[in-house]
Order: sequence, then C-alpha cells, then structure tokens
Amino acid sequence: MTAIEARDVVLSFGETPALRGASVAVDPGEIVAIMGPSGSGKSTLLHCLAGILVPDTGEIHFDGHRIDTLSEQERSMLRRDRFGFVFQFGQLVPELTAEENVALPLLLSGARRAAALAEARPWFARLGLDGLERRRSGELSGGQAQRVALARGLVARPKVLFADEPTGALDSLTGEQVMDLLVTSAHEEGTTVVLVTHEARIAAYADRQVIVRDGKVNALVGA
Repeated sequence: MTAIEARDVVLSFGETPALRGASVAVDPGEIVAIMGPSGSGKSTLLHCLAGILVPDTGEIHFDGHRIDTLSEQERSMLRRDRFGFVFQFGQLVPELTAEENVALPLLLSGARRAAALAEARPWFARLGLDGLERRRSGELSGGQAQRVALARGLVARPKVLFADEPTGALDSLTGEQVMDLLVTSAHEEGTTVVLVTHEARIAAYADRQVIVRDGKVNALVGA
C-alpha cells in the first residue's frame, strides 16, 4: 500500500490549466522530490496531495483511503492530525517563542500546554538549537528559523511531511544543513516526505525524483 498517491489529477485555475493528468505514488517512509521548472505544476501537485487543493478530476489517496472527496473540515483535520508542513519561509508565528511554535501542532490537537512544550523541547537539542527555546522568530537566523519550522513539522509524528521549497530562502551551506536534518529526522521517525524543489542538489537528498512538466509527471528518477 502506498502512503500517498495522486491518480490522473487535473486542476485548472480559471482558464489556466495547472495539472493535466498528473500521477505519482509515494511509498511509506520514502522521501520523494518533485522537481520541475517554474509554473510546471509541482507545488500545485503537492497541495493536492496534502488536501489543500481539491482536483477538478482525478483522485488523491492517503493510507488506502480517498481524501479528495472529504469535506473541507475533514481535510483540515487530516492536515492537522496526520500531515506535517515545512514551507519556504518557515511561516513561524512571530508572537510565539520558538518552543511555542514547535508545540503549536500539539496544542491545536488539544494537548495541554505543559505536555506540548515538554514534547517540543527535545527537538531543540536534536536540531542544534539548544538555548533558543524562548526566542521569537525575529531573533533567529534564517537557518535557525527553518530548523524550528522543521521541528514543528515533525513534532506530532506525522505520517507524511510536505516540504515546499524548504531551503529556497537559505544560502547553500545552511540549506544543506537543513536537508541533512530533515532526511535524518524523517528516517528516524519513519516519516514519508514529499519535497518540492527546483534545485538538483536538494533533490539529491531524496530517495527518488519526480519530474513535472506542463502539469504532467514526465519522468521518474532514482530507485
């Protein structure tokens, strides 16, 4: 059984087609990089897999169940409880401390504050962030903020982590450090990762690469 799968997905924004029958299947625990030029549909495909967007036609399956037919509320709950997310600019909540940002998915799922923070704190040592627990996003470097975002994406032990250009705002060295931590942490947790990137050096961290062009999956690279 695949972890997550798109089958012949078609999606247009108004008169503009974004996906034209895209299909991809990701195995449990696999790290897959979705690549392609700007405007190819790679981020749209990720958003469909994550239940953020609903395709016009085609199907999205997660853990053996179809999810594109779920209601918006059901898909929101799925994203909250089963999926993790890391975006290009981290998107930390500026009013919260770093440890509160990491704990946020747990708090939104109903965990008590003390328990959520206790679950969040070990990630700081794990990701080389010791001593930064009480800092706010404006007091963190770009690399530090993105590692906090990575911890937030993994703290609830999601089945699938979606990472949309997670190193796009970082310099090369910092980006590689973040990818090292992402891959190591995902493997340790057994998390499936769907990664969107336009950089070959970042895609090389994945087990397999999926090439999207003109809204279709045109090539599969790797095992």
